Amino acid sequence: MNRTLVVIGLLCLIAGLLWPWLGQLPVGRLPGDIIVSRPHYKIFIPITTMILVSLALSILFWLFKK
Repeated sequence: MNRTLVVIGLLCLIAGLLWPWLGQLPVGRLPGDIIVSRPHYKIFIPITTMILVSLALSILFWLFKK
């Protein structure tokens, strides 16, 4: 448990340091992401992004489990 928390903390630290460059990636604006814009509201449903994040996390957890 302690090792897991340290790894998660380090990953958050690295993501925070790399945030200016990570923000330029097209994640969140992929084909398949649904955006509904109306005059008084905006709905954003990132279907493709959710699928890619789920696949990446599944692969990472599978690798760490071994």
